Amino acid sequence: MFEKYLEQIIEIIYEDRKGNITQRKIQIHSIRDQRIRATCLETGKPRVFNEHNILSWRPEKGRRTYAS
Repeated sequence: MFEKYLEQIIEIIYEDRKGNITQRKIQIHSIRDQRIRATCLETGKPRVFNEHNILSWRPEKGRRTYAS
């Protein structure tokens, strides 16, 4: 589902394994075994997100990549 957004920015609402819900903008770098490797644009740090824990998402309008 997210493969077409590689190297693009999406906004997600995510529930972590502790049940905390956060809203983030991420740039997707790779997807493997339903795990999304991305950069969180708020912190600038790499993260791994489980596809099953993404509650909602949408592509970011007007921005396609993030230059660090």
